[in-house]
Amino acid sequence: MPHPLIPHLERLVTPLAEASGLALQGVEIQAHRLPLTLVIQIRHADGRDINLDECAAFSGVLGEVVEASELMTQAYVLEVSSPGIGEELLDDRDFHSFRGFPVAVRFRDGKGLETTREGLLLERDEEHLQLNLHGRISRIPRPDVISVRLVTPATD
Repeated sequence: MPHPLIPHLERLVTPLAEASGLALQGVEIQAHRLPLTLVIQIRHADGRDINLDECAAFSGVLGEVVEASELMTQAYVLEVSSPGIGEELLDDRDFHSFRGFPVAVRFRDGKGLETTREGLLLERDEEHLQLNLHGRISRIPRPDVISVRLVTPATD
């Protein structure tokens, strides 16, 4: 069940983002963390990726607005990021932006068992997700893919 403050925060953040040439991509409240964490995801309104300096600048302005609104009645941490900066790759843009990066792919193998494979992301097309596994290409059928996440490369 979504947190009851999310719609209020969306109404608060959306005009502020638009005034800055940005678009709100998502609001998440992580109530299981102490202190509570408010995660705001933004992108440029024209679809361009946002960088960390821009996230930090928007975070400062947003923090003041959230405080002034008095919506948050308990201690919280504000995190402003871009969907492209997060760990899970979701759309074609993410897969294009992170070609060559180390990823962990959760998928169902030929026997229907869930498994994970780590490698360098090569490509995702209509039929397959392709990984470089120590110099060998592995093709995983897209319908079998459960999730793809950026990972820290393993050191041998």
